[in-house]
Formats: sequence, structure tokens, C-alpha cells
Amino acid sequence: MDEEFSVDDPTHLLDSVSDFANEPGVPNDAAAKNFLDRFPLPLLINCLQTKANEPGLENTLVACLERIFKTKYGASLIPQYMDFVQVGLKANSHVVRCLACKTVVFLLENSYEETSYAIQLIIDHDIYSLLLDCLINGDETVAAASMDAIMKLAVMPKGIDIIFPADNNEATHLGNLAARWSSMGRVRILSLIVKLFSVSRSVASVIYSSNLLNLLEAGISNTNDSIEKSSILELLYELSEVQHSTEFLSRTTLLQLLCSIIGNSTMDLYLRLRAMMISGRLLSKENAHVFVDESTFKQIACGLYLSLRGALLKHLQLSCIETVISAIDGRLGFLESQDTAECESALEALGDIGSSIRGATLLLASVPPAARHVIDAAFDRQGRGKQLAALHALANIAGETRSENTRILNTIAEESLRCLIYEVASRSTKLTPSGLILSILQQAAEIRLAGYRMITGLVARPWFLMEICSKQEIINTVTDATTETTKIGMEARYNCCKAIDKAFTSSKLIGDPAFAAIAEKLEETVRNGPYLARKQLGAQPLVVTADRF
Repeated sequence: MDEEFSVDDPTHLLDSVSDFANEPGVPNDAAAKNFLDRFPLPLLINCLQTKANEPGLENTLVACLERIFKTKYGASLIPQYMDFVQVGLKANSHVVRCLACKTVVFLLENSYEETSYAIQLIIDHDIYSLLLDCLINGDETVAAASMDAIMKLAVMPKGIDIIFPADNNEATHLGNLAARWSSMGRVRILSLIVKLFSVSRSVASVIYSSNLLNLLEAGISNTNDSIEKSSILELLYELSEVQHSTEFLSRTTLLQLLCSIIGNSTMDLYLRLRAMMISGRLLSKENAHVFVDESTFKQIACGLYLSLRGALLKHLQLSCIETVISAIDGRLGFLESQDTAECESALEALGDIGSSIRGATLLLASVPPAARHVIDAAFDRQGRGKQLAALHALANIAGETRSENTRILNTIAEESLRCLIYEVASRSTKLTPSGLILSILQQAAEIRLAGYRMITGLVARPWFLMEICSKQEIINTVTDATTETTKIGMEARYNCCKAIDKAFTSSKLIGDPAFAAIAEKLEETVRNGPYLARKQLGAQPLVVTADRF
């Protein structure tokens, strides 16, 4: 660095840099240019490299430079200082490495008009491999900053070609990196793969084609490190929330591996719980029943007519989903009447699966129906947590989360649902479903909330509507504006009333004089809305005796 940019006494510089770094508000181009006119970038960089041991100087300079590079003016200068970025990514200081990672982000964010130039700078200065090193060897803040930079690179034109090289033998190939590193480094690479998977379906397709999902499979099936396996399950949980996850994961053995964890009573409890929740989330999507491993299909379908394709697809998809349901059903059967975290997770997983039409149909139409566990627990007051999970699960199966025209299932599933509820009622002291429903609405707020959701889903069935209308206390409770005091409670109660009113007005009961009072109550409740149902009280004069000494 030229001598003109060296600093003998950084005290004055530190004060000015500190003022700029701590200036309130969002930095702007004018402020950045004015500051750099007084303190050029080479001066700041030289000071960062040579005076880092000065107390407080490194952190202050880093904050100042980050603030400068956040502006368009500052970002426009980054291409001239790529050597600094390169050196920064190799620095021993985690603070400086974090700044260098963020500088890459600023470069990419402000180069949309010259993307090819920015990408070429990344390639020429070997920035991507240095970002990977920061991801694997940096502290948590450096790893997070490097992942942000790589994610930003992934959405740039031609950026994906850097991250996924055509040659699988490249040193930066994520599969090769994962094979070379120990547990922590491997988990960080897998975390990057999961983040990249969520960028878009096209990126997910590249990840699948690169066999990188196999790393997750290997991590679950081969590792004896429970911490690593737990970390991988957390990544799978994150992956299961991605919309297109089921399309690609259904082509792997991950669901089968999750089933083996669920059914293994010797496995750590936490791992079983996570496996259940991941399976439920993956199968909760309507498209879970559409996708299948194409290579497996080709092996089976070889030599058969193309017209058999649909039937084979249905068979293969069904068996995969039924395997998951069977594994969860088996654990619930083993746990019986226990009120445990595992039982709650299993019920929640069944509820997730049942939120889709096909999932709900399978839960109710299987022999014996796996939904029996949900319905039994939903009306069992012996276990509070278990009952709460079951009520929400039953609401999902009944269609509360689905659109109104997709709540009713096929004839077999609907008959199974009706019979299961009446069987539970007949074994209880309430004897009828209406008695069980009223009992739920008389419990604590969180149980009532789940009860409202359950009614909202089930009331589309004429037999259930009759149960609701046959007990005046149920109508009185759900139409009582004073029952709920929280926003979520008010909205759940109101949605429940709307669903009952809609089912009522569409039923044969609408013209029956015996139900006229119910119709009037429901109509008034819906008209009042969820929040303004309480009668507004006007100001009242208050007369009190004057205080006297």
C-alpha cells in the first residue's frame, strides 16, 4: 500500500470512522462519497490490515466499511478492490472474514445490470472456494455470512454453474467436500444444500441430479453420531417445508429411512419425534401422491404397455405413503393410552398427512383405519396434551384447512369417519357426539380453540350438523360473544359459526320451524363479525362521595 495511505496515529481516524459507523439511519450515496473524499478506501483498508491491534479499531473500521459498501456508490467501488475481498476471506480475524463475505453480497446485489462482469470477478479471484472455506471453518457469524453470499450467487445468471460444476471431480463439488470433512463441516455443507434447494424448483432439480440428496440419506442411515443425525433431521424438517420438496424426496429412500426411525423403539426419542413430524409435513402436500421415482418405475414397467403407467404409479405411491402411516399407527398402538410427547407428535403427524384429501382418505379407509387413534384421543379427557393434538389433527382430517368444496371425502372414508365418531360416543358417558362436542366447548381456551376448528371441518357433513343443532347448549356456546377474549379465539369461534351457518342454510333444516331460533342466532352472530359482537356500552356518569379530611 502506498505510503500516502499509511496512518501513524489512528486516533483521529478512529473518531471519524466511529462517528460514521454509528450514524443513525440508512447510509446514502452522498454521505458515503463525502466520507471517502476525506478518508479514501485505500487508507481505510491499509489501516485495517496494519493497525488491527489498536483497541476498538478493527470492529469500528469493519462497521464503517460495511456501511459504505451497503450504498450503491460504495458497492460500485468493490470491483476495484477484489484483491482486498480475496485477502479478507482468508483473514484470521472472523470479523474481517464476515465483512468480506458481506462485501460479496453487496457486489452481487448491485450488479444486476452487469451480472456477467460480477460473475467473472467471482471466478477470476476464486471467491467461491474461499466462501466455502468460510462456511466450513468460520465461526457461526462467518458461516452465516458466507451462506448468504452463496445464496445470492445461486440466483444470479450463470451463478448456479459455479456452485454446481459440470465436472464432479472439481474440488468445490459439494459432494466431494462433504466426503472430506468431519461432522461439523459436513453438516454445514448439508445445510447449504438445503438452503439452495429452497431457492427454486430448477435449483432443486440440479441438486437432485447431482445426487446431493444422497448425502442426507447417508447421514441418516450410516452415521453413529447421534448429534450429527439429529442435525440432519433438523435440516430435513426445514427441507420438508419447501413447496417442491416432496417431488424430489419421494424419489429417494428418505421416507423409508424415516419410517425405520419411527418404528425403532431403541432409537433416541427426539429422533423418533422429528422423524414423525418430517414425514407428516412431507405427506401433507396434495402433490405428495403425484410423484414417484422414475427409475424405479422404469425397472418395473419395462416391457409393459404405456397404458399401465397410471395404475403402476398409483400402486407405488400408495405403498410408500401407507408405509409411513403404518409406522406411525404401529407406534400409537404400542403407546396405547399414554400421554407423552411421542404420542402427541404421532397424532400431529397423522393430522398433517390428513390435511390433504388423499391423506385423509388413506387414514380413514385403511384397515384398521389409522384415524381411529386421532378420534379416540380427541374425545379423551385423560391426557390434555394428547387431546389437544388429536383435536387439531381431527380438524385437519375433516378438512378445516382445505377449501370448502374439498372437505367431503369419498363414500368409504366418510362412512368410516362417521362410524368412528359414533363408536367413541357410544363408549363414553356422553353417549352421543353432541354430548362430546359440548364437553370440549366447556373446557379450557386452547381446547375450545381446537374444538372450533374441528366443528368447522366436520359440520359440512349433514349427520354432524344434526348433532350440532340437536343440542341448544352447543349453539348457545359458539354464538356467545363473551366466550372468547383473545383475537385468535374470537376468529376461531366466528369461523366456526360461519361454517355452521353455511351448512345450515344449505341443508334441509332451513325450512324447519323447530330450528328457526337457531337460524336466527347463527345469522346474527355472522352478521356481527368476530370482534364487534359485544354490545357497545356508552359512557356512564359516575357519582361518588367527595373525599373529606
